[in-house]
Amino acid sequence: MSFTLDFRLLSSVPSNWFMNSIAFWTFLLLGCMCIGGYFMFRKFLKVLPKADGRSKLDWQNYWVERSRPLWSDEMKAFLDQLVQPVPGPFRDIAKHSIAAEIGKIAVESEAPAVTREHCIKGYIMATPRRDNKFLISFLEKNGIDYSPYRHLIK
Repeated sequence: MSFTLDFRLLSSVPSNWFMNSIAFWTFLLLGCMCIGGYFMFRKFLKVLPKADGRSKLDWQNYWVERSRPLWSDEMKAFLDQLVQPVPGPFRDIAKHSIAAEIGKIAVESEAPAVTREHCIKGYIMATPRRDNKFLISFLEKNGIDYSPYRHLIK
């Protein structure tokens, strides 16, 4: 009795679709790791101490805590309105950095409370330069007068 086995299914060369899927997933994972690494590196740079010994995040926390008693419920609601266009996952971070800038302005001006003008000025100053076009359209869409602070928009 002769026994013949068919080894065509067990070839030593993988098929093209398998190799292409491995290449696709390799590039996809490398791309995702590069994007994640970029954002992690940016966060790392914010934590590094500056010349004064404090990092950017330390200063943000300082100004938020220092100005906490100056915030009214109305101004907190206005701040929530200002950060509405920011995507959900980044909204808390954006709100914290904008609140720090607003608090810094209010404390340095020795104001008894945070006002709408402080919020508008702080919002403009905290917004990155690359987003100024969107900033202007958002302020105009919501009917917020930013003309006294037009010089801050570059």
